[in-house]
Amino acid sequence: MTDTAAPETAAPAPAPAAVDVNGPDFAAMLAARLCHDFISPASAIVSGLDLLEDPGAQDMREDAMSLIASSARKLADLLQFCRVAFGASASAEAFDSRELEKLAGGVFEHVRPSMVWAIEPQAMNKPSARAILNIAQLAASALPAGGVATLRGLAVEGRYCITADAVGPRARLRPEVLAGLRGEALVEGLGGPWVQAAYLHALVRAAGGQVGVEIGEERVSLAAWVPV
Repeated sequence: MTDTAAPETAAPAPAPAAVDVNGPDFAAMLAARLCHDFISPASAIVSGLDLLEDPGAQDMREDAMSLIASSARKLADLLQFCRVAFGASASAEAFDSRELEKLAGGVFEHVRPSMVWAIEPQAMNKPSARAILNIAQLAASALPAGGVATLRGLAVEGRYCITADAVGPRARLRPEVLAGLRGEALVEGLGGPWVQAAYLHALVRAAGGQVGVEIGEERVSLAAWVPV
C-alpha cells in the first residue's frame, strides 16, 4: 500500500478591509474630494477677474463677465449641495423633498446627463436626504457621455427606499466606486471617486440601512434603504 497525500485545500480569501470613516485619512480624502469639485469654478472666477483687470483684454470683457457669472453659479450650487449631502445643516432633522430636488438639480445643471426627479413632495429624514443626494451625484458621474438619471423614493413598511436608474451610452461605475459602495477600504486607485461611495455606504449602514448596485448594458442602478 502506498501512502496518498491528502488533497490540498485552498485557503479562504481574506475578507476585504472595512473602511474607517472616523479615521483622519478618510477625513483628508473627503476634504480633497470637495476641494477638487470647488477648485474648477473658483479658478474660472479668478481667470475672469484677471481678464477684467487686463488693459489689453478689454474686448473680452463680456466673455469675462459671462465666465464669472456661470462659474459663480456652479460654485454656489456645489456648496449648497455639499452642505446637506456631506453632513452640514446639522440642526435640520427633516428635509422637504422639493428642496432636495433643487439641490440635486443644481448639480445636474453643470454636467452632461439630465435628471428626472420622480419623488412626491414629502418630508425626508436626515439619513435619507443625505443618501438621495449622494446617490444622485453618483448617478450623474456614472453617465460620462450623457443620458438620464431617474431618482425615485418611496416610504414602505417603516423604511425609505431610494433608487437611481442612470441610463445612457457608456454608463459605468469605476472599480473603486464599487469598492466604496461595498464598504471596502481603498487599496489602490484614485481616492476621489471612492470616498463618496464609501461615505454613502457608511452613512446608510449607520442609520440601519443597506446600499445596493446593479450594472447592465448602458445602465447603472443604485439603491438604498434607510429606516423612516
